Amino acid sequence: MKPICFIGARGGSKGVPKKNIRKIGNKPLIAYTIEKAIKSNYFSHTIVSTEDDEIANISKKYGAEVPFVRPKKLATSKASMEDALIHGIKKLYSLGYKFETTVLLDCTVPFLKINDIKNAVNLLKQKKADVVCGVYKQHLNPYFNIAEISKSGHLKLCKTLKKIPENRQDAPVVYQMNGLYVLNSKNFIKKGKSVMQKMLPYEIPLETGLMIDTEYEFKIAKLLIENKIK
Repeated sequence: MKPICFIGARGGSKGVPKKNIRKIGNKPLIAYTIEKAIKSNYFSHTIVSTEDDEIANISKKYGAEVPFVRPKKLATSKASMEDALIHGIKKLYSLGYKFETTVLLDCTVPFLKINDIKNAVNLLKQKKADVVCGVYKQHLNPYFNIAEISKSGHLKLCKTLKKIPENRQDAPVVYQMNGLYVLNSKNFIKKGKSVMQKMLPYEIPLETGLMIDTEYEFKIAKLLIENKIK
């Protein structure tokens, strides 16, 4: 049974307003993820979950299915993606969709490779896990160069060790969680958000893991995609 592709795209992005449908190379950002999923022929369905009519119409234009409207309470800045995903999976089952594995693809990670998605699905099945999360090694490190401000107003490392690392390479390896999640659908519904506490990592290259959370990252993605198109 083929997995299902689930793309969450709410309309109220604050970091990069309307980033899901902002154009890069004459196409909205979300189109790259939709087209990749459909062209791979790996998924039985490519679903977009949104509360926004404009996002829904654009998603349908590029071939995705929008079989339900996400409740507005699950599309606010305070709503979690896990809650939206639980709602979406339950809704799809109620509509008669048949699937065992859900692949959550964030449209703000346009460079993900289908081969890495397939490998993450294989890892889920091999390990009989509930969730696999795409990650990449992060050079910003809470043991070495990521700090927070203390009550006294001074900088302090977010995480400390008995011996402070002299360089970043000596610090424990940390990972950036990415917009790729592979889930055992029924276990996710049964156990709820608690399954997210036992995620297995699947490491992907930094070059394909870029996640667009800021205007600067949007500009980087735009440059990369449009120069490739040229």
